[in-house]
Amino acid sequence: MPELPEVEVTRRSVSGVAGARVLGLRMGKPLRWPLGVDPDALVGATAGEFLRRGKYLWLPLQAAATEAGGVQGGGLGGGLLWHLGMSGSLAFGSALAPAGKHDHVELVTDHGTLRLTDPRRFGAVVWSSSLGADPAAKLLSRLGAEPFDLSYTAKQFHAALKDRKVAIKQALLAGDVIVGAGNIYANDALFEAGIDPHTPCSRIGPARAARLLSALRMVLGQAVAAGGSTLRDFRDAHGSVGQYQGQARVYGRGGEPCPRCGGAIERIVQAQRATYFCPACQRR
Repeated sequence: MPELPEVEVTRRSVSGVAGARVLGLRMGKPLRWPLGVDPDALVGATAGEFLRRGKYLWLPLQAAATEAGGVQGGGLGGGLLWHLGMSGSLAFGSALAPAGKHDHVELVTDHGTLRLTDPRRFGAVVWSSSLGADPAAKLLSRLGAEPFDLSYTAKQFHAALKDRKVAIKQALLAGDVIVGAGNIYANDALFEAGIDPHTPCSRIGPARAARLLSALRMVLGQAVAAGGSTLRDFRDAHGSVGQYQGQARVYGRGGEPCPRCGGAIERIVQAQRATYFCPACQRR
């Protein structure tokens, strides 16, 4: 599943759509949620720069204006909220191959075509009049803090964790405390912070919360710089694969030596997800 680094890498790779005029929107098989607008109503709108919130991408659309200052009949404005689901990816270009059976959305512009490919169809493209209005507001309402938002402090992170009884690994994956710590990155951040993944959130004090928040930011930043992780089929909009999986500290390395102490990395299953950690370096 594309996590925050993969979505951020995707956002950066589709920057060429900014300033493009919408010529059409083609829909294939139904996705997770309905589009919520007549595709023809978007024709004539101008695309802004993609924004990211958690694992969602927001493409603002500015309605076309008349010379008198009014708004033309076409070009509705608002924006499109995109989600890559379990297996989705975006491609953007002026010479894409003909659409295949897994290509379900194409936003055609005068800069090129933005295409959502999603074999499992858990992704979505939803129109909303703004980020503050439904359905966008409802979909984004339960997301936790952005890890790269430096106004979010270790004190706030600790306060969000201290009354929770669940294991810290599960809390990170839930995404309602802080977004983006998918399984690979949660494993590595907990290793960097020296925290056993079984540790109840309520047992993580202010100092360890600060170390974990710092580790999350470092690991996620390194993953973005590496183009994300490609375990199966993730590609950015230009077809490049991610490289982070090759530099993961503990994820996928069960039985291998710990890079810190040399002891064996263990693999367990938590909430049906594989967890990798060093029992010597990571403490409860």
